[in-house]
Amino acid sequence: MAGSFREQRPTSMTDTIDRIADYASALTFADLAPSVIRESKRRLIDTVGCTLAGLDTPPARIAQTLARRANGSGGAYLLGTRDRVLPELAAFANGVAGRVLDGNDCCTGGGGHPSDSIAAILAAAGSASADGRAVIAAIAVAYEIHQRLFAASRIFAKGFDHVLYTAIASAAASSRLFGLSRDELRHAASLATTANLALGATRRGELSMWKGCAGANAARNGLFAAIAAKHGMTGPQAPIDGTHGLAEITGGFHVDLPAPRDTAGILQTDMKEFATEFHSQGPMVAALELARGIDPAQIERIAIHTYTFAYKETGSGAEKWRPKTRETADHSLPYTVAAVLVDGEFSEAIFAPDRFADTRILALADKITVHDDPSLSSQVPNAFPCRIEMTVDGRTRAFSLQNPRGHHDNPLSDDDVCNKFTALAARALTQVQASRLLEELWDVERWTMMDRLFEQAAAGNTREGNA
Repeated sequence: MAGSFREQRPTSMTDTIDRIADYASALTFADLAPSVIRESKRRLIDTVGCTLAGLDTPPARIAQTLARRANGSGGAYLLGTRDRVLPELAAFANGVAGRVLDGNDCCTGGGGHPSDSIAAILAAAGSASADGRAVIAAIAVAYEIHQRLFAASRIFAKGFDHVLYTAIASAAASSRLFGLSRDELRHAASLATTANLALGATRRGELSMWKGCAGANAARNGLFAAIAAKHGMTGPQAPIDGTHGLAEITGGFHVDLPAPRDTAGILQTDMKEFATEFHSQGPMVAALELARGIDPAQIERIAIHTYTFAYKETGSGAEKWRPKTRETADHSLPYTVAAVLVDGEFSEAIFAPDRFADTRILALADKITVHDDPSLSSQVPNAFPCRIEMTVDGRTRAFSLQNPRGHHDNPLSDDDVCNKFTALAARALTQVQASRLLEELWDVERWTMMDRLFEQAAAGNTREGNA
């Protein structure tokens, strides 16, 4: 019966969905340039490190509890445990852990976090027994689709959340790992598009846990769309370009996708040196540079000059000066800059709940003003600059930064990626275990199955019993 149903499926989707399906189904590992393979491995390493670090956070524990409602031997692993659950629930739980500390990469300026799709890719790979090369190819596909959708349609500026890109990219990448046909992949992409236009309210006002969960939810839904298409579910014919499609809501746009051999979107996305919001990274570094040898109590005034997007996201709204949640503190320029100056460095300690009432941080934050600087905004998206002016003893000094470390024009070195991974993974693994896993991940294209990642993480996770 399933076979007769599949024979009746419509095959005339149009335009954008066609291009996504053509590109995603055609690409092979052999098409990828060495630079893309290397960068895909770096992003996998970075995402696994972020996920291990986030396992013990409240949002991740909630997601793990939800996932465990459907245990199954044929499912996908929850990272850091030996538990297997439905693949889509593993994608959600692992994705929340990977995103909640805000350490993963991004499409800077409102494009979201393409690494969110890696949780869906790993869940699909585990369920389908895919090898390392297939995973790398799926990562490259997901990043390309995500980055190209963002370049074509800035839906965040229209009030919708950027996680739609994650849902579509996850559907296409997961479909490849499941071995879906081109027609089935088209339906998966259609289903993911139609059902996942989320609200930008997720990232406005006092931020909630959902800020760190929305991308994981989109990855879960993209994976679910691929599973549904695998079992014969069809999607709308033209969910982007057709009547009542996405383009009618957001305005018309055209998504260009390259020939598979020209895949390079991942090289245009940005990593983070610190596990916090991207647009605060430059100002934190600049402020620390200016404050060398200065007692924070001596600082009389700090003026942060930034571009419009950073101002709206992290430098405006009363809640940014008095955050009540980690999510708001993470997205606050005055809080993060004041906190690193008080501590003399960035660390996860600035997001401990009791620090939100730290009088030293709050007093310094009250001396900070944030300015939407047209001269800096005019450089976006070619650069993401900042300028900090700090007044001490009546004298004002300034420091400017063009792009923070991790930006694709100021990239992290491989050593930086390794050091970040080791520091993050140490929250769940011993140093020896983290080093062994890191070494193996650099050779992931030689793996015949991805289970070894989850087995090593489970064997070393000192917190598994509490998960």
